Amino acid sequence: QAQLVESGGGLVQPGGALRLSCAASGSIFSISVMGWYRQAPGKQRELVANIFSIGGSTNYADSVKGRFTISRDNGKNTVYLQMNSLKPEDTAVYYCHAHLTAGGTRDYWGQGTHVTVSS
Repeated sequence: QAQLVESGGGLVQPGGALRLSCAASGSIFSISVMGWYRQAPGKQRELVANIFSIGGSTNYADSVKGRFTISRDNGKNTVYLQMNSLKPEDTAVYYCHAHLTAGGTRDYWGQGTHVTVSS
């Protein structure tokens, strides 16, 4: 089994920045991809960004390209999301996701961290 623990959410003014972190722990054999999703009130959960272990390729939602950067420390099983030039429409609960093998291969989710962009 494994678990994902997120940190770094909070309240920030428009144009500001935040950095989210997510650490995977447990009896992890391998992690194929880690990333971030978000869900705003009344909306479906959407992919924000993810990063693959092999090759380090990344994907970003069009709405965050050029503003958010995802990175990963494979040695620490940790993924980061640097969010710059934040907008009110970035307000959401951000969930860490990992597809990993820990006694079996499946998707894992963090508990979610709130990001509020408001003046």
